[in-house]
Amino acid sequence: MQSTQFDRILRRIATILSVVILSLCLIYVSTGILLSFYYEPTAGGAYRSLKMIDTQVAYGWLFHRAHDLAGNAMIVIALAQIVVMFLGRQFRKSWLIAWVSGILFTLSAIALDWTAMILDWTQEGYWRFNIELGNIEAIPLIGTQLRDIITGGGAISSLTVLHLDTLHNYLISPVAIILAVIHLAALIWQERQMYTEVIEDLDQIPGTSLAES
Repeated sequence: MQSTQFDRILRRIATILSVVILSLCLIYVSTGILLSFYYEPTAGGAYRSLKMIDTQVAYGWLFHRAHDLAGNAMIVIALAQIVVMFLGRQFRKSWLIAWVSGILFTLSAIALDWTAMILDWTQEGYWRFNIELGNIEAIPLIGTQLRDIITGGGAISSLTVLHLDTLHNYLISPVAIILAVIHLAALIWQERQMYTEVIEDLDQIPGTSLAES
């Protein structure tokens, strides 16, 4: 498929966005590790520990704020990345890894936000999560079992916070980093292919061959 200048610009933007995504992911994970030194994954204790981080730990409020902003920005940039890749007509088989890793990373970023919903143990987070549990329970056949697994017995408790904290920190976060790295590597590889295509196009124009210059 012949690439236009507009397509090449969009592919370059996609590569830049993948760098931003990886940077945000590293900020999110690194600040999350720092917060975990003081965070208490229990009902009530979660709110108190985050309050203590914001008010008593040196620069704790900054790391907490950076963690929240990076998490929200990851979702926005990941969705924008999919739009840019679509507009850039990146549908070839060689783009399969970039597409799959980009979509899976977007889902991972959303999953990080979802599992963090109740980790601050605020009224807003509690009731939002309660509504989400109702939607999960409505899933045919497995809804009730899935709710019990997430909550640790059906009711929202300290065990629920612990389960979500484990999913958030030890499962989804490493997966998100791996997917971000794969996505960036796939787009860099495509950048090299794009550069090769440009050289081949120039070689086909009389008087513009790189070999002659």
